[in-house]
Amino acid sequence: MWFKNLRVYLLQQPFNITDEALAGVLESKPFQPCGSHDLMGMGWDAPLGRQAENLVHEVGGCQMVCVRQEEKLLPAAVINEIVEEKVVTIEQEEDRKVARRERSELREDVFHQLLPKAFSRYTRQYAMIDKQQGWILVDAASANKAEALVTLLRETLGSLPVKPLEVELAPTYVMTEWLKRPEQYRDFTLLDSCELKDRSDEASVLRCKGQDLSADEMMAHIDAGKEVVKLAVEWDERLSCIIDADMSIKRLRFLDLIQEQAADYQLESDADAFDGHFTLMSLEFRRFLPRLFELFGGTAQKEG
Repeated sequence: MWFKNLRVYLLQQPFNITDEALAGVLESKPFQPCGSHDLMGMGWDAPLGRQAENLVHEVGGCQMVCVRQEEKLLPAAVINEIVEEKVVTIEQEEDRKVARRERSELREDVFHQLLPKAFSRYTRQYAMIDKQQGWILVDAASANKAEALVTLLRETLGSLPVKPLEVELAPTYVMTEWLKRPEQYRDFTLLDSCELKDRSDEASVLRCKGQDLSADEMMAHIDAGKEVVKLAVEWDERLSCIIDADMSIKRLRFLDLIQEQAADYQLESDADAFDGHFTLMSLEFRRFLPRLFELFGGTAQKEG
C-alpha cells in the first residue's frame, strides 16, 4: 500500500464530504469486468481489496480511494501476423493487390474477432484525499494515469475544483541551484542520480546514475548550460525519491526509520496493517510536502 510515486493535486475549495457520503457516491461507478467487446474498463474498488466492502478508507482526515482497471491485451504483432496471412490469401486467390484501405479494414475485423479472446491485465491505483491539507495525492508514475483517476473522481462527484500542483519558482532553476549549493538544504541529502538537459538543445540529455553529484565534472555540465530536470534526494533520513521538473515524485521509498515504526504496530489483520501504514504515510506527507513546496517558493496562488 505504500505509495511509490506521487502526483499532487491542490483542492480549490474545502472537501467536506464524509467517508460514508463519499463511499455512497463512488458506488455509482463501481469496477465491473469488461464486456466481450470492451477494450478497457475502470471503476472504484475497495482500497482493502475485493474481499472488503468499503470503497473509502478514512484515517485522521485522510480518505483513501482505489481505482481498479481492466485492460485487454492484444499484441500488435499477433494482429499483424493474422492480417498478413489474410492479405496473402486474397492476393493469391484473387490475383490482385490488397489496397491500403482494405488492409486497414482487415486489421479492424481481426481486432474485433480477437478482442473477446484477449487476456486481461488488472491494475489497482490509489489516491489519498487529505481534507486537512487540501490536496489529493495520486500514486501514479505518469501524468495520464493520474489524470484518468482524477477525471473519474470528478465525473463521479459531478464537480471537483482541483488543479495539478504548481510552484512559484521554476523547478529546473531550483534543482540546478540545489546541485550547485547542496549545503543550503540541510535536511536533504543529494543521492547519486540526476538528469540534466541543455537549455538550448532539449535533445541533449545527460542521465547520471551512481555518480558523485558534487564532482567537478557535474559543475562543468552546469557551467556549459545544462540544467537539472530530475534529482534524487533523501529527506531527513525518512524517505528518498526523485523530484521531476513537473513536480512529480518518483521512486518514492520510505526508509528504515519509517519501516521500523510500521513494525512497532501490533497488527492482527490486514486491515490493521493498512491502517497503520496509511497513518504513517499520511503523517510523513504532511511533514515532507510543505517543506518541499517551501524550497520551490511555495504553491502558486489559487485561482479566483
